[in-house]
Amino acid sequence: MTTSPRTALITGASAGIGAAFAHHLAASGYQLLLVARRADRLQELATQLAERHDVRCEVFAADLTDPAAPAAIVDHAEQQGLDIDVLINNAGLSGKTAFADTPWDALAGEIQLMVTAPTELAHLVIPGMKERHWGRIVNLSSVAAFAPPGAGLLYTGVKSYVLNASQALDMELKPHGIHVTALCPGFTRTEFHDVMGTRDKADHLPGILWQQPDAVVTEGWAAVMKGKPVCVPGTVNKISAAVMKPLPIRLGYLVGKTFNPFKDS
Repeated sequence: MTTSPRTALITGASAGIGAAFAHHLAASGYQLLLVARRADRLQELATQLAERHDVRCEVFAADLTDPAAPAAIVDHAEQQGLDIDVLINNAGLSGKTAFADTPWDALAGEIQLMVTAPTELAHLVIPGMKERHWGRIVNLSSVAAFAPPGAGLLYTGVKSYVLNASQALDMELKPHGIHVTALCPGFTRTEFHDVMGTRDKADHLPGILWQQPDAVVTEGWAAVMKGKPVCVPGTVNKISAAVMKPLPIRLGYLVGKTFNPFKDS
């Protein structure tokens, strides 16, 4: 009796850390369901991976700021006969303007994309994982989750939610053979800063602060397979997280206020 290969669902799969996860898991023999907004880039990646690794790669174009997207993704997987064994909640962005100056639709989309959608996707696929007594979930948080809050930005709060929710889920689900890991990278060489319009500032940061997506993925995947609920990849990021986390609430607030990107110049 042959056993079907396990299937990984990856959001934000068309570039950056998501694409690196796709390469890593395809090389390990996983079937893939790749999700992102750009269908052409998804299909190009799927074709490349299928030819290189002889694995099944399906694509589904979806905008996760749409509340209907998570259910549509899982419905598509079921229609294709795919049981989701691995969920990589990678899709994300960061706001570029102060909270009060940002239209509510944009803020709601940010929350939907990075809070509601990954939580709903986990909720939808966990029952099947429990039935099969095996599952792996990686939720993309950030080293920013350990940082003092930044004025005007939801990003640190969102990533703190991902960090804490992942740990809570791991506690609940580990007895069922399901591991959940919050992956907390720092500066990673992806398109993120181009999309956010912060490339010029990012390019002035020292090279030692940066990691390649492949390195982030290798460490993150090893962590979830070992059952580690939190993974901060890279030595510099580990030091940064360790330094920031113990800050007293008041001191953390003052540090965040000092580095407020929206304060008057």
